[in-house]
Order: sequence, then C-alpha cells, then structure tokens
Amino acid sequence: MKQTILWFDRKFAFDHLKGTFPSIYERLDGLMLRLEHKLRAIAREHQQVKIDGKWSVKEHLGHLLDLEELWIARMRDFLNNEVELSPADLENRRTHEANHNDSDLGDLLQALRTKRAEFLSLCRQLEKQAETLTALHPRLKQPMRVIDLAYFVAEHDDHHLAAITEIQRQLVD
Repeated sequence: MKQTILWFDRKFAFDHLKGTFPSIYERLDGLMLRLEHKLRAIAREHQQVKIDGKWSVKEHLGHLLDLEELWIARMRDFLNNEVELSPADLENRRTHEANHNDSDLGDLLQALRTKRAEFLSLCRQLEKQAETLTALHPRLKQPMRVIDLAYFVAEHDDHHLAAITEIQRQLVD
C-alpha cells in the first residue's frame, strides 16, 4: 500500500462542503463502529506492537481520544464566538506521554465513546450555523467554519483508521 501523507503535510480546502453537514456528521458518528470493527480483527498481542518506531494500534486509539478534547474545545470556541480556534499541541506530547499501550483497550474505547458523544452533541447544537460561523484555524492560518472543522475531524479519524489498517496488514503479511 502507498505511504500515507503525514497529517501535518496535508492541505485542506473546504469550498466543496456546502450542504454536506449531514454526511460529515454520519462519518463522525460512525467512528466508534468502524474502530470497534477494526479492533476485533487485531489480536490482543498485536495491539501494542510498534512498527518502525511508529505508534501502535493502542497509541493511535489513545491519540484519537487525546484529540477529542481539542475538537470539543474548538466547537466551544464557535459557541463563544471566538476569533481564533484553540491551538493544538503540534508535538503530540499528550499522546507520547500517556503510555496508552499500558491502558486497557476497553477503557480507551469507552473514554473515546464518551468524548465523541460530547463532540457530536456540540455539532448538533451548531448545525444550523455550520456554514456561517467562522474562526481562524491557528496552524492552517485560514478561516474555518463549523462544517469545515467537522470535516477536518472526520479526515483525522480516517487518517488514524487507515494507519491502524496498515499496522494490521503488516502484522498479518
């Protein structure tokens, strides 16, 4: 499989999203089902394996959980009419320091499920303003609407789901 572009190297254009909030919401809402489906196929002894020094399956899952706080904060930024969205930790210190490999997989999944439900609730609150509320994304230095952030989060989810799939493929081959 072709190497996936690094997340921070990705460029985003959001001009094609008009009228797509319901579809984006479905992607966001489906994260847990897709993730649980993938994880069922990965042997317990493979969940902590690091390939070439990169994150393990559990670390990718933990990272999704770690970032959920940021997504929630950014949706709250929209609710509070902030000019700029909350900044991300570009070093991913939280994920690197959390030692997610020592966490119980079920606990990680439950915590992510709870946080994602909170994020989805905020998305629903902002649905009517999804294409009108804007704030500056601090890293991309471009205006972002609620719908754009929702799409960004869905793309981030898929980026890590694809990474988990690649780990599984490498461990099985």
